[in-house]
Amino acid sequence: AGNWLLVLSAILSINAAYGCPNKCLCYTASKTADCKNRGFTEIPAHLPPEIQILQLQNNRIWRINQNAFTGTPLLKILDLSNNSLSSLAPGAFQKLRYLQVLNLTRNLIHYIENKTFSFLPHLKELDLSSNSIIRLPETFGNSTGNITLLSVKHNKLQKMERVLLESLPNLKVVLFKDNPWQCTCNVFGLKLWLESFLYRGGISDGIICSTPGIRKGKDLLKVPYELFGACPLRTAHVHLASIHHHGFEHRSSLKHAHPNEYGENSRPNCEPKPKPRPVSLRHAIATVVITGVVCGIVCLMMLAAAVYGCAYAAITAKYHKEHLALAKQHGTPEEKEPFDSSLA
Repeated sequence: AGNWLLVLSAILSINAAYGCPNKCLCYTASKTADCKNRGFTEIPAHLPPEIQILQLQNNRIWRINQNAFTGTPLLKILDLSNNSLSSLAPGAFQKLRYLQVLNLTRNLIHYIENKTFSFLPHLKELDLSSNSIIRLPETFGNSTGNITLLSVKHNKLQKMERVLLESLPNLKVVLFKDNPWQCTCNVFGLKLWLESFLYRGGISDGIICSTPGIRKGKDLLKVPYELFGACPLRTAHVHLASIHHHGFEHRSSLKHAHPNEYGENSRPNCEPKPKPRPVSLRHAIATVVITGVVCGIVCLMMLAAAVYGCAYAAITAKYHKEHLALAKQHGTPEEKEPFDSSLA
């Protein structure tokens, strides 16, 4: 027991020398501060400034002050999973310019504000899964374009702005599953983006619809474009206005008075989207491939017919030549029986 006390006191003295909090273990070689399972309610102070990995999972941290990471500017990996965070103040991570991995899974976060993750130019992995997020912003912040992995699975999202995903051009993996996605006009832009993302080689677990009832349990990508016909372009609204002007107010008002199949009361509430295409990009590619195969088969058949015709003509000509030669040897052609073409 005495030896263990000596070892423990030595570790504590080393930690104190390097400025490590009493409840944490700091490792100089790996530049890691292990502060998990320590009962912290806030980000601990007096962390070594040179650490690059900070493990704070399984605590009770409920807020992050704006200056919480001022003393650890070199952090590359920050694990805040399984804590009690309910919100994130904009700029809470702005001092972490070298941060690459941010794990916020299994917290109590309800929403993310615009520019929450501003000034994180090296951020590559952002895990927001297993929270209670009901909405995401149109942008995560300035200099977040290098994110390659985004996880929002196991939340309460009903929609997601297409502009947010388009602001992350380097995304390679995005995880959506186990959210109550509302497959109405609100996610039509997301459908278009996801189809393009997968075509470019991106990886996703897909979006499964929760509402409306007729779409429940179906993959958003398999919902035909035609069923989003209630989501017209802005120009379509102008066209409808001109119809009103020419005396069709009554018929148009009847259309707007009845809810559509997605439970929406009027078309103007739908998010304006591009005109639905008759077929998906995958179907178009399949059509081109099938057409090419059919054309190839037809060309081969024509080539075979041409070869057969040439061979037949050559054999027939050779037979005629030999027959005429024999006729000249034994008499004039008129004295011989006429050539029976059926022999060919």
